[in-house]
Amino acid sequence: QVQLVESGGGLVSPGGSLRLSCAASGFTSYYYAIGWFRQAPGKGRELVSCTSSKEGNLVYADSVKGRFTFSRDKAKNTAYLQMNNLKPEDTGNYYCATADFSVAGAMCTGMDYWGKGTLVTVSS
Repeated sequence: QVQLVESGGGLVSPGGSLRLSCAASGFTSYYYAIGWFRQAPGKGRELVSCTSSKEGNLVYADSVKGRFTFSRDKAKNTAYLQMNNLKPEDTGNYYCATADFSVAGAMCTGMDYWGKGTLVTVSS
């Protein structure tokens, strides 16, 4: 059974930093996509960052480029999202998700497995 567990969210002042973690287990695909998504209050879910093991690509939403960094520790089956210079508009629930590459492609569309999310609040 695939499980994704996010952690690291919290309340931070504008300009501050947080590092989110996503611990994955039970996923066996050799080629896969894994991404971070977020959902702001009253808005739809949007892609924050995505990578795939087949193409080695790494993409970011324009709104987070230069501020957020997606990384992985394959030995620990854990993905990270380092978020710097946080802004109030970054507030929302952050989710990690994964799927076989044949399903999601290089842009993390149609992800099969989702974590429950971790809340990030950026406010003074």
